[in-house]
Amino acid sequence: LRILAESETPPFAVERESGVKEDLRLKYRYLDLRRPDLQENLVKRHKIVKAAHDYFDRNGFLEIETPDLIKSTPEGARDYLVPSRVFPGRFFALPQSPQLYKQLLMLAGFDRYMQIARCFRDEDLRADRQPEFTQIDFEMSFVTQDDVMAVAEGFIREAYRALGTDVSIPLPRITWREAMRRFGSDKPDLRFGMELTDLSAALKGTGFRVFAGALAKGGSVRGINLKGKADSLGRKDLDRLGGWVRDYGAKGLAWTRLSSKGESSSYEKFLAPEQAKAVRAALGAQPGDVLFLVADADRRTVCTALGALRCELARRFGLIDPKKISLLWVTDFPLFEYSKEENRWVSMHHPFTMPRREDIDKLESDPGGVLSYAYDMVLNGNEIGGGSIRIHDRGLQQRIFRALGISPEQARVRFGFLTDAFRYGAPPHGGMAFGLDRLAMVMLGCDSIRDVIAFPKVASSAELMSDAPTDVDEKQLAELGIAALPKK
Repeated sequence: LRILAESETPPFAVERESGVKEDLRLKYRYLDLRRPDLQENLVKRHKIVKAAHDYFDRNGFLEIETPDLIKSTPEGARDYLVPSRVFPGRFFALPQSPQLYKQLLMLAGFDRYMQIARCFRDEDLRADRQPEFTQIDFEMSFVTQDDVMAVAEGFIREAYRALGTDVSIPLPRITWREAMRRFGSDKPDLRFGMELTDLSAALKGTGFRVFAGALAKGGSVRGINLKGKADSLGRKDLDRLGGWVRDYGAKGLAWTRLSSKGESSSYEKFLAPEQAKAVRAALGAQPGDVLFLVADADRRTVCTALGALRCELARRFGLIDPKKISLLWVTDFPLFEYSKEENRWVSMHHPFTMPRREDIDKLESDPGGVLSYAYDMVLNGNEIGGGSIRIHDRGLQQRIFRALGISPEQARVRFGFLTDAFRYGAPPHGGMAFGLDRLAMVMLGCDSIRDVIAFPKVASSAELMSDAPTDVDEKQLAELGIAALPKK
């Protein structure tokens, strides 16, 4: 017997998860990765990447790498900055996406580009987000929105086939406005019902201050019906759900519980009998149901809060079939959304998205009413990819910058290399990027994006195994011409 390597007793059993805390698993990630389920996840992730390479190559796309040390163009998430030793006091940024470079490749005459691109964003983390991530990125010249979407659908079918499953294409489409109105989300999960219902007509003329005030200010009252679960929700549960929707901007949650033990409601006593009856009828209420209502002067707040509650109730009561696949497109996004924090219009996607032709004349007079040629692919309630037709006209791009409150001087400093390139003729073009990590997470049915990444970060953006980020010595900082501030 020849011993090739000896091992100490590992800090946990590697054959199974066995309730080990995630922090400990990530500290010893090289041991954690011995687990069969994680190894299977990474094998399947590889198959998705291979499907991308094969599919795009077969369809005439060239894989071209774009730079990882680029100019900082802050507009959206924070950049990761890299100090330059050669140019003291100046910084590169790590790319949040290859957006500008792939547009320049279209201008250069490469009609079909793709890349498995590494991207970096300094933002707060969630279960489906990491500071560094991977995109399956592609761009095409002389195309329409339908052309780009058809290519993306072909890829997603190939990705599923690589994992032994088939999906039918073309995918169904829903506009952003319809998605928000019916599901309260721009990434709706269609694996279950419980759609939002507008109750404004049923409550017309109501004297109940909460509902009447919202309607008088141009807002709305909407509701959802949780079928057959009245006996499963007690008063404390309803109160907790009321607190839960406040996290999404709602001022409160009204409810009616049609329990077998008796009916109760937080609002019906304030309504005329015919109005209470009309609300029940509009929501299709039956014995055993629970009705939830949200009212607000801001219609989007109503939809967002109820949409989040819809998904929470579906998870809590097991209304989602995990074997079901719900793929769809969300289209016709607004070009801008108003930021109360910044007191200006900001891009809903990015500043290079083409407005719909019929809305271009409204850029200055009604920016909130301008729709775009932007589209997201949604899988089981998760945005797995998004793209748009791009602006290729210098004058139109400058108008967009003005609408965003970006002065000509700021635009020149940040994006001058792109607008200068437009002087020499740019083809109409568009594209899309799939978030590989999130795509793999949803396709494989994982709870966390960390389950499909070999060496992931935790919520604080730290990497526990190597203890990154770390302090560096003064000599390294001096070479870069920077100094570290004292720790608070």
